[in-house]
Amino acid sequence: MPDFDVIAHGAVADGTTDDAAAIQRAVDAAFEAGGGRVVIPAGRTVRAGSFELRSRTELHVAEGATLVSATNIEAFPAKVFGSGPEADKRMWIGCRHAEQVSLTGAGTIDGQCHAFALGETEHIYTPTVRWRPAMTCFEDVVGMTVRGLTFRNAANWTLHFSGCEDVLVEDIRIDNDIRFPNADGIDPDHCRRVTIRRCDIRAGDDGIVLKNTAQYAKYGPCEDIDISDCRIESASAAFKIGSESVDAFRRVRMRDCTITGSNRALAIQLRDGGSVEDIEFRNITVGTKRFAPCWWGAGEAIYVTAVPRNPQTTVGTVRDVRFIDIRAQGENGMVIYAAVPGGISGIHLERVHLGIERTTAWPSGLFDVRPCPLGYAVPDAEPLGEDTPWGRPATRAPAAVSIDGAEGVVTDQVTVTLPRLPGETWIPVRGGTAISGAGPRIIAAVAG
Repeated sequence: MPDFDVIAHGAVADGTTDDAAAIQRAVDAAFEAGGGRVVIPAGRTVRAGSFELRSRTELHVAEGATLVSATNIEAFPAKVFGSGPEADKRMWIGCRHAEQVSLTGAGTIDGQCHAFALGETEHIYTPTVRWRPAMTCFEDVVGMTVRGLTFRNAANWTLHFSGCEDVLVEDIRIDNDIRFPNADGIDPDHCRRVTIRRCDIRAGDDGIVLKNTAQYAKYGPCEDIDISDCRIESASAAFKIGSESVDAFRRVRMRDCTITGSNRALAIQLRDGGSVEDIEFRNITVGTKRFAPCWWGAGEAIYVTAVPRNPQTTVGTVRDVRFIDIRAQGENGMVIYAAVPGGISGIHLERVHLGIERTTAWPSGLFDVRPCPLGYAVPDAEPLGEDTPWGRPATRAPAAVSIDGAEGVVTDQVTVTLPRLPGETWIPVRGGTAISGAGPRIIAAVAG
């Protein structure tokens, strides 16, 4: 595959000039030649606004090179969605309706997120520029590879794949500001046959999140996803399915991963009409802690919910989800909650240990089901919703395992270590009628 150096195609590479046009010329030349590698050479800093890759092209950022995002709106004419709650979001690196496309190298791609922040608090950058660009958006690409690169300071989603097939993401590092909202790590959206392995992800908002957005609904379900050997840290969910879920999620496997310092660990957050089925989490080490009220989550290690997004929504169902060999230590345990009885079924928990310990000053006993209709009430709790105070304490004692509206929750060797703290009373399990299994099912060992 021949190389097409962006400098040879007119890039100034001084870190100030917008070199998007030069990059696009190199991409087009590679495409016209039947395929090629577009190179940002070692030791150079190239600043650019939007550009699009094409079939059989590879963007290669060499070791010691940096590709830096422009920060002015004129540099980003293309939008990612064009409708919905993120209608203003712009695209930086894109590709549509193509095949055999790659991003490779040992260099760095920097989204300059702080240039799009309009305010800052201790726990989050807010408000932010509404149009701030997603780092990438790849739509309807068959044969997509991302390998070796470091992505940092994304101003919005880092790697967004919409309607793509045969995607491989391996050996990359995502290092986003943990306080920057919507800076997800990897978002497969209506995708099929996706492999994510050996990645190190630090993200404000979700680390790896599977989506079925309304805007890309024509591409069908999200299925056959394999995630392994990753390390994830997130201010929201380390791994999540949802909350955008207008189609099905099927055959998802996550194994041999480590989650640290996350506001929520393993999450299924069904809020629309799609369904979730045949999901397996195996050999996952989890560490959670609570972030501020502006972030969804309450330190849950395992979180499976099916709640209508609004009063007009008929929410889908969750079934056949397996958690095997999960070792969790953090500020909350497990929540399995269906707003409609039977909306969740067939949850299998095998060799799951939940160790609960307090490491922050945020209150205990919170039950966070956002996003949900304003005023939505979970059993025995005050109303919860996006526009209400976050995580209002339930009137009941906090439970390490909380099960409501689920059927067929089967456990085998599930243990819970509860904290003993002044003024707090934790119980091992709430909603135990949903549980079946031979012998002692949930064993609580109260910490001394």
